Parts: sequence; structure tokens; C-alpha cells
Amino acid sequence: MNQHILTRHNVKKKGNGKQLIIFAPGFGCDQSVWNTVSKAFESDYKVVLFDYVGMGNSDASAFNREKYSTLDGYAQDVLDVCTALDVKGAIFVGHSVSSMIGMLASLRQPTYFSQLIMIGPSPCYLDDPPEYFGGFQKEDLIGLLDMMEKNFIGWANVFASTLVNSTAQPEVMQELEDRFCSTDPVIARQFAEACFFADNRQDLPHVTVPSLILQCSHDSIAPASVGRYIHQHIPQSTFKQMEATGHCPHMSHPDETVRLIHDYLVNKETGAISTDTGDIS
Repeated sequence: MNQHILTRHNVKKKGNGKQLIIFAPGFGCDQSVWNTVSKAFESDYKVVLFDYVGMGNSDASAFNREKYSTLDGYAQDVLDVCTALDVKGAIFVGHSVSSMIGMLASLRQPTYFSQLIMIGPSPCYLDDPPEYFGGFQKEDLIGLLDMMEKNFIGWANVFASTLVNSTAQPEVMQELEDRFCSTDPVIARQFAEACFFADNRQDLPHVTVPSLILQCSHDSIAPASVGRYIHQHIPQSTFKQMEATGHCPHMSHPDETVRLIHDYLVNKETGAISTDTGDIS
């Protein structure tokens, strides 16, 4: 059973440390997006990489439309991997929607995790004025889904450009576009619907695992106000504004991403973190 789960999610383990650090990819991506960042932690941690069902080299035949109609299905993927590895007290690093997926997993099995590191998270992508601005109107997201259905290649190009939000790194944009194009359009669209219409704001105050929120600059997907909203509503959270621009700093600005994660983990051990201000001392 355990081996079946590890094969289903294409789980890879690397590194020499004792504590596990799990890297979870964002929407439409596979574990290879972490190659540069994860390598920096292999000397001190046991690094775990995996693919969600339907992404990368996972077993796409395990995709179930009902299960993956909400983020709970993807959270179950995380819990299955953790159970198969007999995880306890792991560090979970999630990019974008994986931040919320990891959060949902921690609400169900908090002992599996010691820290949640959220990169570009959003609990709700829809605007809900006057108290919350997620960055999108409902018609924007419906238009995005329609484009996926009618012109998947065109959508992949536009969405990759939106994520990077810079013309200075065409290779990162191309890398993202290639990953989107390699995904089954039906699976990608369902994941998009589960992702962009989710609303996990009510779950934030119930998180018991200490969390780091890394907020990118000029992020078209998760505006700065969203990162601060999460920080205000997760009890034991630390907020850090990144210099990195766009939505994928682990790909576009890996050095800063590594440094901030490393500093947080080291300072967490020494107690040099102020969760009130959200600054890493």
C-alpha cells in the first residue's frame, strides 16, 4: 500500500538530514520546479518531492473527478504521502495553492507538520469588498476557465506570462508554459476550478502549526494585501515581503527564496522570530 502511494505520486527522497522537508508544487506544475531550491536543503534535511495526481510523472489513471473537485482531494494526496513515509513533524513548503492545500492537511493531521512555509499563498482569489480583495472578479476567472477549454495552448502562454510578470526572465516563462502544456487539459481545468474558486478564509484562525508567509512583490496572482490578510488571521504566523517579483520566486529568484526559508528555520530553532510583527529578526 505504501509503495503504491509513493509510486502514484512519484515520490522522491534526497538528502542527508533527519528532519523531513516536503516541497509541494503549485497549480499545473510538478516537483521539478523545486530543483534549484530543494538542492540547497539536502545537506541538512531529508528532502521529499512529489507530484499531485495528474501532474508530472504521477499516475494520472488515479485521477478522480469527484475527489479532486475541491482542494480537500489534494490535501488528501499530501496526507497519503505523509502516511506512507511515516511522517511526524515535517516542514511543509507549499507554493501558491499548495500553501492552502498544506494548511488543510495540517488541520486534519497537525502532528505531521512542525512548520508551514507558504510562498505566494491566497485563501481566496475572488474580491469580496469591502473587507477582502483577492485580486480577481468572478468574470475574470470564468474567462480564464473558458480560455483553457477553447485554447489551452494560448491559455498556457498567457498564464505563464501573468505568473512571471516580467519580460526579464523569458526562460522561466517558457519553463512554466511547457509544464502547463504537458498536463492533460481536462485535469488542469478541474484543478484550476478547485483552486480559483476555493475560499479558505474561515480556516486560517484554526491553524495550529507555526507558519511563514513569503509575499512576492508585484504579484498579479496574490496581491500584497492577501499575504498580510493571511498573516493577520493565522495565529502563529510570520510575514516576510520578498524583493522577488512575480508569483514563482522559487524559479525566478531561488537564492532569495532559499535564504528566507533557511533564516526562518534557523531563527525558529533559536527563538529569534517575532510573530507579532511578522519580521525575521
